[in-house]
Amino acid sequence: MSRELSVEEKLNGIIKATGAASLILIDPETQKPEVAGKMAEDSAVAGADGIMVGGSTGAGGAVLDETVQSIKRACNLPVILFPSNVSGLSKYADAVFFMSLLNSRDPTYITTNQALGAPIVRRYRIEPIPMAYLLVEPGGTVGWVGDARLIPHNKPQLAVAYALAGKYMGMRYFYLEAGSGAEKHVPLEMIASVKEAIGKECKLIVGGGIKNGESASNIVEAGAEIIVTGTVVEETTNIKKKVKEITERIKTSC
Repeated sequence: MSRELSVEEKLNGIIKATGAASLILIDPETQKPEVAGKMAEDSAVAGADGIMVGGSTGAGGAVLDETVQSIKRACNLPVILFPSNVSGLSKYADAVFFMSLLNSRDPTYITTNQALGAPIVRRYRIEPIPMAYLLVEPGGTVGWVGDARLIPHNKPQLAVAYALAGKYMGMRYFYLEAGSGAEKHVPLEMIASVKEAIGKECKLIVGGGIKNGESASNIVEAGAEIIVTGTVVEETTNIKKKVKEITERIKTSC
């Protein structure tokens, strides 16, 4: 009898097979649970590989649970929590990006929330995916909330230093984010430098400021293996069209 693959294994398999994966970020605070479910359904039809659920201000409790359940009823994609603090955990999710904001000035976002959340993750039996989280300027709301020392666009070596630290601490996923709604995405030079440093065995995620298929394709060609889109999906009038544009470009760019 074969063992069911973990969410991490599924994502790694998608990356191996197609070159890159597409994740859609849905913030529970932005819309009602039933609308979130419809967004996830449309994204799945358009070729997305998973749904991330979370936000900068830490929506949790009943709203989070209802949102996750609505998404799971609407599609078969894995639901991965993207929590800003302990309140962002739901027993209905499949996995959680168990992350540390390495360039925060506040230890709450480096280790404290993680220590408080770990027993809950274990009790809920949510799959933890260890991830180093790095915020690049402008950082957006999450940069302010997380009290991050934002990595400047012209300092890729700083991103490399933090990424290597994460790798040496055993993290397998690395997330470079410019912040939701950023005007510009993470610089391609920085993406390439970080990917070269962490190697093939680690997976690089990039999000923030990705507005179309061309930019997503360029980011994947620079070295990213997972693209995260959130604001552009929330703001579009045709989710299927926008997600398909992005997913098709990143799948064919490799």
